[in-house]
Amino acid sequence: MSEPTFATLVSRWYEENARDLPWRKPGVSPWAILVSEVMLQQTPVVRVLPAYEAWLARWPVPAALAAESPAEAIRMWGRLGYPRRALRLRECATAIVERHGGKVPDRLDQLLALPGVGTYTARAVAAFAYGQRHPVVDTNVRRVVCRAVAGEPDAGPATRPADLLATEALLPAEPAAAALASAAFMELGAVICTARSPRCDLCPVESTCAWRASGQAAPAGPTRRPQRYAGTDRQVRGLLLGVLRETTGPVPRQRLDQVWTDGAQRTRALTGLVQDGLVEPVGDDSYRLVGDGY
Repeated sequence: MSEPTFATLVSRWYEENARDLPWRKPGVSPWAILVSEVMLQQTPVVRVLPAYEAWLARWPVPAALAAESPAEAIRMWGRLGYPRRALRLRECATAIVERHGGKVPDRLDQLLALPGVGTYTARAVAAFAYGQRHPVVDTNVRRVVCRAVAGEPDAGPATRPADLLATEALLPAEPAAAALASAAFMELGAVICTARSPRCDLCPVESTCAWRASGQAAPAGPTRRPQRYAGTDRQVRGLLLGVLRETTGPVPRQRLDQVWTDGAQRTRALTGLVQDGLVEPVGDDSYRLVGDGY
């Protein structure tokens, strides 16, 4: 009898140990999976969970979101971070309604053509919503494959074509099994094969892991330098958006000026919000969330 494959071992582990997350429940819609994937970009699961539930309670199908104003999408996004994702998700919903009759498409090329949907998100939806065989490669998956197969402690900061090929080579031929394996690789990297404190004693592939066999230690410092937030334009943008989210209609510039003492930085942050299509000027000296009141 042949030894179980890498994908088989990790998939078995996943079926017994996967976190109970709402977007993994049986029967969850492709739209719900798309929403989860957009929200999870650069955002921890614990922060996504309440926003995800509230978003789908209000907009359970793409047509519901497409019918709303951009301002309402930004409001509903709250403090999840990177609020342009809310606009992209609404644009995506509009495209789904206009091009696909309100149903999230199941073809990879059609998913890639949706606004704001990139290589990772398109493959994730195709795999997790439709059970297709695609390499779904995020930071966690790259780290797992790099360690277990290549024997290197870290995969580096960006996904390369070689990462897709290396991951695809590990997937079972049968689409449903491949989709399960994709989810399993991701979960293993998120909770066991972590960047700085891997729990190798709990790993289902410890005995065959090339990195474990090499005896190399995990990198001492982060692959990416953590971004400072306090005092940055990002913080000021968040404070300005907070005022605008809590108000329907135009907000006088004088009120916005109260959120931050540095006038030059405040102006720069506000200008950036306008340039990003999140905020629009009204009259000579007021601002509102884009499309508010439409």
